[in-house]
Amino acid sequence: MSHILSPHAALIIVDVQPDFMPGGALACHEGDTVVPGIDQLLRSRMFRHVVATQDWHPHGHISFASSHPGRAPFEQIDLYGQRQTLWPDHCVQGTAGAALDPTIDWSALDALIRKGGDPGVDSYSGFRENHGPAGTRPSTGLAGWLHERGVEEIFVCGLARDVCVLWTAQDAVELGFRAHLLWDLSRPVTPDTDAATRATLLAQGIAITEASELRRD
Repeated sequence: MSHILSPHAALIIVDVQPDFMPGGALACHEGDTVVPGIDQLLRSRMFRHVVATQDWHPHGHISFASSHPGRAPFEQIDLYGQRQTLWPDHCVQGTAGAALDPTIDWSALDALIRKGGDPGVDSYSGFRENHGPAGTRPSTGLAGWLHERGVEEIFVCGLARDVCVLWTAQDAVELGFRAHLLWDLSRPVTPDTDAATRATLLAQGIAITEASELRRD
């Protein structure tokens, strides 16, 4: 099935960074396999608007297990009234693992959202940070940027499918956009989450789409 892209569509590429690739600090399952397809999609200039997000943590970030003595990566704690997964130290500002993947041609990119820079608040979605001490989720400014350019439809890909990609797609819907998750250009932290991710997407009206189905209007 083909999906015809309108001029009001935007592509959001989430956290395609070495630390989320095999051998990285927080490797996603087969995370490197999304790179050729994303590069090809960018080179096609199919989207008028292209945004990338970049995980960008300071040393000692609150989401790192190393910041909580006695805790191990992937344990969960209560943080600001929400469940917080503790991660291995990853995407530390200025490190090679935090860079955008250097094998992708990023010249089509017209906005970059760095997230996770507040040492006391985690940030999964490209649109809003996670809950902070005030109980709110501060905006990154991305929704306003897209609305001002007439964007109505969002296509999300990247890493990780079951965390930051999912949260970005969910926020897109909540903020008034039609949303698609490009399944073939995303990978999860672990593949055993795929069934739950699919169910969540469908329940929230987020389309599951393949990049091979996209056509320019």
